[in-house]
Amino acid sequence: MHTDLLQDAKEHSSNSYVPLKDAENTQLGIFDRPLPCCGCGIGWFSFLLGFVFPFMWYYATILYFGNYYQKDPRERAGLAANAIAALIFTVAALIAVAVVVL
Repeated sequence: MHTDLLQDAKEHSSNSYVPLKDAENTQLGIFDRPLPCCGCGIGWFSFLLGFVFPFMWYYATILYFGNYYQKDPRERAGLAANAIAALIFTVAALIAVAVVVL
């Protein structure tokens, strides 16, 4: 098994990513490419940008409930964090409006 991986690395000696192959999990090499948005993924990028522009949390929440993470499961944690942040922001905004109005 290790000789197969070494042979794959020798064949792809360029600076590109080398797809790893596993006998048990044939889809292992699919997610070797870097995530978009500076490598941190759309979810975590939206989470960080949401502190400046909170509507990004809602955008990522829509992606989360739209099963965007089915394309790349590594996005799931970041998109879930956005859903939680959007919920907390909504509750805080409703409390703030209630305090101002009442």
